[in-house]
Amino acid sequence: MHIQGSSSLRVDAQRNLEHVLRAAREVFGELGYGAPMEDVARRARVGVGTVYRRFPSKDVLVRRIAEEETARLTEQARAALGQEEEPWSALSRFLRTSVASGAGRLLPPQVLRVGVDADQETAQGAAGTASGSAAGAGAAASGGATSGGASAAAGARVPHQRHAQSGLRLVEQPPAQTDDTARAAEAAGAAGGPGDDTGIGELLDVVGQLVERARAAGELRRDVTVADVLLVIATAAPSLPDAAQQQAAATRLLDILLEGLRSRPVA
Repeated sequence: MHIQGSSSLRVDAQRNLEHVLRAAREVFGELGYGAPMEDVARRARVGVGTVYRRFPSKDVLVRRIAEEETARLTEQARAALGQEEEPWSALSRFLRTSVASGAGRLLPPQVLRVGVDADQETAQGAAGTASGSAAGAGAAASGGATSGGASAAAGARVPHQRHAQSGLRLVEQPPAQTDDTARAAEAAGAAGGPGDDTGIGELLDVVGQLVERARAAGELRRDVTVADVLLVIATAAPSLPDAAQQQAAATRLLDILLEGLRSRPVA
């Protein structure tokens, strides 16, 4: 009876792990983090039990993929920041390399919720201020001001796009605020989710430096935030069956989005 050696078992286990990770990147990249583990197992051509032996739960696998992709984006941002002297060149280089790598399809979900959280916070603050002012003016004025504040809050939270798998709501971003990166990091931490503690804070910090440099140079629109830049990375990486078509579509879409980010002289 032939008994397989321990070294061969270790090689097989490592090979299976690589297959599972590669399959998970592909499946989650195509279908989102809502895709079932069975899909990952089928793509890796292993049994679902093999997947669960390495990753006891889906959250553990999602965290592993999110950590790797966040680290890759952070590396790309640091390279652009350190190697490009011109602020706009640095930001556009980061966006192009990130979109080309397809990392946007694997961003941790709570990063894309930053815009929602910040928007709701802004709307709630505005509604609270309006309500407080109205209370001081009398009961009748209070009713009118509260109604107006509610309308403003509703207008600030207009849904822009919905992600079918994860249920994320991507919304119009509010005007740029002071310490944009800190607000984004705080919102991402409060959002929670499988990708917590995956290096998101470091990513937001480096991207924030790219944004601030381009904004200070007058080359980036003043209302563009860190969350907007990450949203560009996520939306400019379409998943199409033909690789050449996908690359062409991503390049064209990013060109259009970059034009939208640039500041324009007032006529």
